[in-house]
Amino acid sequence: MEQRRDGTDALKFPILIGDIGGTNARFALLLDSFAEPKMFPVIQTADFETVDDAIQATVLDKTSVQPKSAVLAVAGPIDGDEIDLTNSPWVIRPQQMLAGLGIEEVIVVNDFEAQALAISSLGEQSRTQIGGGEVHEGASRAVVGPGTGLGVAGLVRARNMWIPVAGEGGHIDLGPRTERDLAIWPHLETIEGRVSGEQVLCGRGLVNLYRAIAAADGAEPVHTTPAEITEAAVNQKDPLSIEAVDLFATYLGRVAGDLALIFMARGGVFIAGGIFQRIIPILKAEQLRAAFEDKAPHSALMREIPLFVVTEPLAALAGLATYARTPRFFGLETTGRRWAV
Repeated sequence: MEQRRDGTDALKFPILIGDIGGTNARFALLLDSFAEPKMFPVIQTADFETVDDAIQATVLDKTSVQPKSAVLAVAGPIDGDEIDLTNSPWVIRPQQMLAGLGIEEVIVVNDFEAQALAISSLGEQSRTQIGGGEVHEGASRAVVGPGTGLGVAGLVRARNMWIPVAGEGGHIDLGPRTERDLAIWPHLETIEGRVSGEQVLCGRGLVNLYRAIAAADGAEPVHTTPAEITEAAVNQKDPLSIEAVDLFATYLGRVAGDLALIFMARGGVFIAGGIFQRIIPILKAEQLRAAFEDKAPHSALMREIPLFVVTEPLAALAGLATYARTPRFFGLETTGRRWAV
């Protein structure tokens, strides 16, 4: 049955941690509070009918360790005993996991709550700063990440705890600013007339942007996937892909700046996500930073806020591990999101 216990309760080891996105899923085992997570190969959600099948085949069948607890981050809203993923047919059923996988307790959080947990303790070796600004210790932070969708979360400090703030920030409005934007915007695919952040700043969003640029120029698009576009841009193969990636970074800088203002994120804004990792080699950092700071009448304030790229590829798992070891340090609300036998 669902448990309504305090989120600071200690978890029983070993702990299974998992970052389950719309396309990929990553799992690890945490044997005790001092051990580094034992990682398992990244899997594609499309390769397994259910998440339980994936856990059984790729984790439990590969080790003699039987996890007693599980902390799972999922890309979708958590609103009951059956949790639908936004961009995957998988449905997370914690009670079924308890019965079928031999786990005694399951906690499910939003995938970007896990990213927020990660940026509470992300070391300098796992991040690269873009532009100036200094971290104010204990100040609010924010994370944004283009992937299968556009994830957004905040992290605030209160009562000696870090409190992740999740939501659907990836669906905020995204509007044109420049003459070039105004030429491109009529050609973007919309949802009920809206151009949201996620319509541009994610995998399918990059394709949407690339096609809109081609339409604005009267050109014929030749690429159909985010990987093809980023590969063409990185290798300077065609101007449409290069511009699409350049504008993608600019628009992401604008959204990151908005989040800095919303959360007054003097602790920094962090950009995560696999797509962004792939364009780092050609990233025009000064262009991204300029878009981030261009927030009149608060440009002076924005120059003081640091902006980082998360370079740790398994940041969400690192965040889940940090929480699983010491849940008392985090104000993570688990009511309605924690199940136990």
